[in-house]
Amino acid sequence: MDSTFDKLDAAGFLEIWQHFDADDNGYIEGKELDDFFLHMMKRLGPQEKATEEKVQRLKQRFMSAYDVTADGKLQIQELANMILPEEENFLLIFRREAPLDNSVDFMKIWRKYDMDCSGFISAQELKAFLNDLFQQHHKQVSPVKLEEYTDTMMKMFDKNKDGRLDLNDLARILALEENFLLQFRMDANSKEERKRDFEKIFDHYDVSKTGALEGPEVDGFVKDMMELVWPNISGPDLDKLRASLLRHCDVNKDGKIQKNELALCLGVKTLKKP
Repeated sequence: MDSTFDKLDAAGFLEIWQHFDADDNGYIEGKELDDFFLHMMKRLGPQEKATEEKVQRLKQRFMSAYDVTADGKLQIQELANMILPEEENFLLIFRREAPLDNSVDFMKIWRKYDMDCSGFISAQELKAFLNDLFQQHHKQVSPVKLEEYTDTMMKMFDKNKDGRLDLNDLARILALEENFLLQFRMDANSKEERKRDFEKIFDHYDVSKTGALEGPEVDGFVKDMMELVWPNISGPDLDKLRASLLRHCDVNKDGKIQKNELALCLGVKTLKKP
């Protein structure tokens, strides 16, 4: 496989990705996947006739090795691991021991790199983010390569092509897991169940374990809560909703949401104050 794509760089990878992700949904799947492996078969054995059976065998072999999520689709990172030489695989810096599963951690990253508080990540802010990640992984990258990787990432993930990344674009880059609140049905539960669910919810967002939500903990909770009814919430809208939540729930005006304050806001009245 390495000899098939040994000269591939970030720009070449982007070209392949955009060609085979024909519907631009962030996956290579279905017919796109068959087309990709037909292309692979022709590159691996240009003198050999690419039959349907051989293409499917090749597909099965590589999907079993590289389809980490086992969903029958290729994500960007999975394709990069498959065809990019290691020294060019800039997406390796996003590999984690465990997926990013908490919106609080996600919002910490968002707040750090949305340096001008615009509610978006500009190309310059993305470049700073990538540079920091390369340094954390002890990977030396030249200024020219950093520009190339930044440009490639922007073209890959800037879905509305406005030259900046929004919350949802960054969530795709960081492979943020499913909204934590989707597992709860607070409006349909009994009081006892609502109380138990509230405890789980508060504990999830109270990452600092202080008994109050503050900073990115509030951000993460607002993001997940509003996405239940408002998919693809933007950064500026999140800021407005965060301010609104604090106005209504922060009774003692300390800039935090205490556990009992959130319980009161959500109508979980059986809770005792911590």
